[in-house]
Amino acid sequence: MYELALYIAGDTPRSKEVIGKLTALLENELPGQYSLKIIDILENPELAEEDGILATPTLIRTVPAPERRMVGDFSDAERVLAGMQLQ
Repeated sequence: MYELALYIAGDTPRSKEVIGKLTALLENELPGQYSLKIIDILENPELAEEDGILATPTLIRTVPAPERRMVGDFSDAERVLAGMQLQ
C-alpha cells in the first residue's frame, strides 16, 4: 500500500486538473493499492510548513520509506511512476 499526499494551492482550475490527472493515473496503475490525501496549503499552511513545501503542486510518497517527492505536472504517467517509485 502506498500513502501519498498532494499539496495544492487553492481550489483553482490548475489544482483541479492536477488532482484529476493524478487520480486517474493512480486508479489506472494502482487500483486499490494507494491512499491519497489532498492538502490545500491555503487552508492548512502549518502542514505545508511542517513538510517543507516550497512549491505546488507537490506530491509526497510517505509509505513505503524512504519518502519520495515530486513537484509539477503529473500528466506523464511513466515519469510519475518512476519518480515516485510506484511500480
